[in-house]
Amino acid sequence: MYQIGDYVIKFNNGVCRVEDIMHLDMPGTDRNRLYYLLIPKDCQSAKVYVPVDAESRSLRKALSKEEAWEIIRKIPETEKKWSTNDKQRELEYKAAIQSCNPTELVGIIKNLYSRKQIRRAQGKKSTSTDERYFKLAEDSLYSELAFAIGREKQEMKQIIAKTIAEIQEKTEG
Repeated sequence: MYQIGDYVIKFNNGVCRVEDIMHLDMPGTDRNRLYYLLIPKDCQSAKVYVPVDAESRSLRKALSKEEAWEIIRKIPETEKKWSTNDKQRELEYKAAIQSCNPTELVGIIKNLYSRKQIRRAQGKKSTSTDERYFKLAEDSLYSELAFAIGREKQEMKQIIAKTIAEIQEKTEG
């Protein structure tokens, strides 16, 4: 069970702070059921209620600073094989995005970046589906990493590129 003040990741809401643990007094809700009241970091005026007994399916603890740096350092070796079938691949991307698993998000970003380069070399544009999932994965991953290491989301692309370059220099040197 999370505690008041903990930061969690919720699909579609990103980084959220557990503001309260409470019973809801609303029509259509079980008044005996406990709920987390979450406040999304990016939208302080929003309130998200998640049943405490559903936390394992819909919430996970936000990455620590050390965990975030470990994810970044492992980006070069993170691989994900995706289906070659377009419909199946889209389902896999959707499931990975909903899982909010940073390693899965890295896999999507790397895969879609490669697909974009291949399509560009063939004189084709990226598909709208690829663009949509690329943006969703980047937004979700960069938001959480930025929060964990105390930086702005807009800085994450440069921070990741710099870290990977430093790792490659050490490996080659």
